[in-house]
Amino acid sequence: MSDAAEQAFSRALVQSLVGERGHLPIARALSDINLKLAGEQVEGLPYTIYQLVSHMSYWQDFMLAHVRGEQPARPPAVADSWPQQTNAADEASWQVVLDDFLQGIDTACELARTLELAQPLALIPTETVAGFLRNIASHNTYHLGEIVIIRRLLGSWPPPGGGYPA
Repeated sequence: MSDAAEQAFSRALVQSLVGERGHLPIARALSDINLKLAGEQVEGLPYTIYQLVSHMSYWQDFMLAHVRGEQPARPPAVADSWPQQTNAADEASWQVVLDDFLQGIDTACELARTLELAQPLALIPTETVAGFLRNIASHNTYHLGEIVIIRRLLGSWPPPGGGYPA
C-alpha cells in the first residue's frame, strides 16, 4: 500500500473508531448518561447501557492488548465478558467505566495513526493491526446502535447537541 493510501485508510479508520460520518460520534451519544440511565432496564431487553458499555470496553481492551503485542487472558466463555450486575455501584464508578471506554477509543485512534496498519499481530499472525482496529470500530458501532435504541425506548434521546435521526 502506498504511503498516501495508508494515510487515507488511517484517517478513515480513526473516523470509524470515533463514530464520524456513519453515525453520531460515540462520545456525544454517551455524554449525558448518568448512573440512573446507565442501569435502567427495558422490559424484554437482556442488558442495560452499563452492561453494554462494560462489554464494549472489555473487548476493546482485549483487542488493544493484542495490537500492542500483549497476550490478554481470553474469557472461558463470551458470556463472561458481560457484567452480572446491571449497574455500577455509584456515579463515580459509572464515570470510571465510561472514561476508561472513551480512553480506549482514544488509544485505538492513536494506534491507527502511528502503527503500520498492515503489520501482522505478534501473537495472531493471521490478523493485522488494521483488522483488529476495524473490529473494535464495528463492535462498538454495533452496540452503540443498541444504546441509542435503549435511550429512545426510555425517552432519553437525543443527547445534548442533538442526535440523528432526531
